[in-house]
Amino acid sequence: MRYGALILLLGPVLFAAGCHGTPAKSILVATTTSIRDTGLLDELLPIFRAKTGIEVRVVAVGTGQALEIGRRGDADAVLTHDPTGEERFVGDGFGTKRLPVMWNEFVLVGPPEDPARVRSAKSGAEAFRRLREQQAVFISRGDESGTHQKEKAIWASAKIEPVGAWYVRAGQGMGAVLRMADEKRGYTLSDWGTYLAQRDRLHLVIIYKGDPEWINPYAVLPVNPNKHRHVKHDLAQQFADFLISEETQQLIADFGREKFGEPLFRVDLPSKGGGQ
Repeated sequence: MRYGALILLLGPVLFAAGCHGTPAKSILVATTTSIRDTGLLDELLPIFRAKTGIEVRVVAVGTGQALEIGRRGDADAVLTHDPTGEERFVGDGFGTKRLPVMWNEFVLVGPPEDPARVRSAKSGAEAFRRLREQQAVFISRGDESGTHQKEKAIWASAKIEPVGAWYVRAGQGMGAVLRMADEKRGYTLSDWGTYLAQRDRLHLVIIYKGDPEWINPYAVLPVNPNKHRHVKHDLAQQFADFLISEETQQLIADFGREKFGEPLFRVDLPSKGGGQ
């Protein structure tokens, strides 16, 4: 299965704006709903197309699905946020390299009145323990995305198996999960960028943030042509080089600053979080 069928099956597809008609060069990138929901690629892809003539078609799914698409050779590159999964992807020979692009952090959001009394927690694990103790409604991505992987790791660090009517597995993207948590007056774990981009449409507020283990790094991984000879590795590498270039890094660092008063992503990746 290649581009056309894949796009129809997987849903949301973003096309780079710019020149009319289909360019001679194009690639498909599998990425996360969190990146799509921030609008970052809407800004970057037209610039890349203008510079290179390469159209980037984007399939936005959970990180686990994006990496699986790359493993099948149904994408030329992946842009995700699961360092462990990404390192395994490269180690197994499916990606040529892992190139850090940007980072933000995970935040726990919930109703302003904070019925589970999470705000005073001293760590992310303690915050999640309080959710379980109060059986506060928690909406999980439940989709093996990077955010879901982080959530599972936090529950594990808290030595909790989340089960019960209070724990809802949505199986949806970050934007949809935020809206669901808002409607149910519950809590959820979100990446900072998506929450900030959606904040004006929500009643949810940040209840807990700042745990150093909650750093959320994003990386781009060109798919290895030694595994899938048909992939357009040279074009995918041009896209990766564009993302990590000084000019694009500045665009990423500024993205959202004018609208939200602060950027949705940062590019000076700290040492924690496995990004370097």
